[in-house]
Amino acid sequence: MRILALDHGTKRIGVALSDELKLIAQPLEYIPAEPFSDFLSRLKQLLQEKEIELILVGMPRDMNGSYGPAALKVQAFIAAMKNAVAVPVQTWDERLTSAQANRFLIEGNVRREKRKEKVDKMAAAILLQSYLDSLV
Repeated sequence: MRILALDHGTKRIGVALSDELKLIAQPLEYIPAEPFSDFLSRLKQLLQEKEIELILVGMPRDMNGSYGPAALKVQAFIAAMKNAVAVPVQTWDERLTSAQANRFLIEGNVRREKRKEKVDKMAAAILLQSYLDSLV
């Protein structure tokens, strides 16, 4: 069984997947956020194909630890998702994951137009790896 991580965004939702031992996270893909029904359809497909036991969703927090407007959007997203899938959903602090993903891609000499499509799934992988590291 694996863990699937989601990095919620208004345009794209980054997806990452753990290995079966829950040691390594890898970027998988991004799914367009709208229409939500298409997102749910792809999510359900992934849950079945990859044998997912937990969905980990990045929870945006301000640098002082408080929750801002972005966190409210993620909470609404989670509530809608929980109504559609039976897999447990858990949140994890995602502070600076997108900034870190961008930095990795820049250091890897990924061109700007390619970075845009890779940053979301990379941020999801960073989020998931942080969670996996906390389990050890």
